[in-house]
Amino acid sequence: MGQITLKDIAQALNLSPSTVSRAMKNHPAISVDTRRIVQKYAEEHRYKPNALAMQLRTKRNNTIGVIVPEIVHYFFSTVLSGIQQEAESEGYKLLFCHSQEDYEREVKSVETLLDARVCGILASQSKETQQYGHFQEIIDNNIHLVFFDRICTGINTDKVVVDDYAGAFHAVEHLIGTGCQRIAFLGSSPSMPIANNRRMGYEDALRKHKLPIPKEMSRVCDTIDMAKEVVPQMLQLNPHPDAFFCVNDEVAAYCVQIAKSAGYTIPEEISVCGFTNSYITEVTDPTLTSVDQHGFEMGKVAARLLINRIEGKETKPGIVSRVIKTDLVIKGSTR
Repeated sequence: MGQITLKDIAQALNLSPSTVSRAMKNHPAISVDTRRIVQKYAEEHRYKPNALAMQLRTKRNNTIGVIVPEIVHYFFSTVLSGIQQEAESEGYKLLFCHSQEDYEREVKSVETLLDARVCGILASQSKETQQYGHFQEIIDNNIHLVFFDRICTGINTDKVVVDDYAGAFHAVEHLIGTGCQRIAFLGSSPSMPIANNRRMGYEDALRKHKLPIPKEMSRVCDTIDMAKEVVPQMLQLNPHPDAFFCVNDEVAAYCVQIAKSAGYTIPEEISVCGFTNSYITEVTDPTLTSVDQHGFEMGKVAARLLINRIEGKETKPGIVSRVIKTDLVIKGSTR
């Protein structure tokens, strides 16, 4: 048997649909006995209100759309947890879309959320995205949009970002302070602001300490498959890197493994630092030094900013930017 409706309950109990509807809402015009009979029947038959019908009737949609490029990634999973806690505490429901780092999927995700008439969207763009018309469409439809982590610089809307520059700068400065001088940078696609900010933090730390910035020491390498190819190549350089600063913990963990397999000791000969401070940092040998992005906090801040826009509590004109500070968590992979 399918989902029952108010009309089904009314027919079964020989009542009018309006009486059943008011009984379900504990309306004082309906007798206590009738309310009890209706509610008991509804519970026994697992009645669920039609959320879409209620939204159309009240002209209020309390669903927030969320678009993420990855779900299994530790950072994004913690961001989603923060979003969920903040949104649900304020009575909002969530509709998640997963772009899988694919531009076309991201466009379809936006279409899906607009069709669902969500009241706001939280989005983090895919690596492939270089055209932003679908995000502009959200704004053109008068739907509130907040970017988090990966932002589109060409779209004028609110955003919540990690202080990627400072996180990278302090991490590389830590490596320099422990005696490393040939520090490699394994970064991400230069089309993303977060990748450029981390690269600039890396380079500025080297400049501050008057160390060279050789081109061969900086490579795009943000996946495990890339790490398996790039890290062995860099270990063949003469002189080879005495430290690796990696764009994420997954690449850093494989960097540790590859360097050890090549006969190097960690951190005595090669130091390794990641970015995220995920659970992976505790299971590598040695444990992995990493930059903590505070993903859960980012999710809560992004959801709060969007909800304040939806409810008219955030009245500041123009773009509102929130910056999440990072912390360097020093463990066993650096000297």
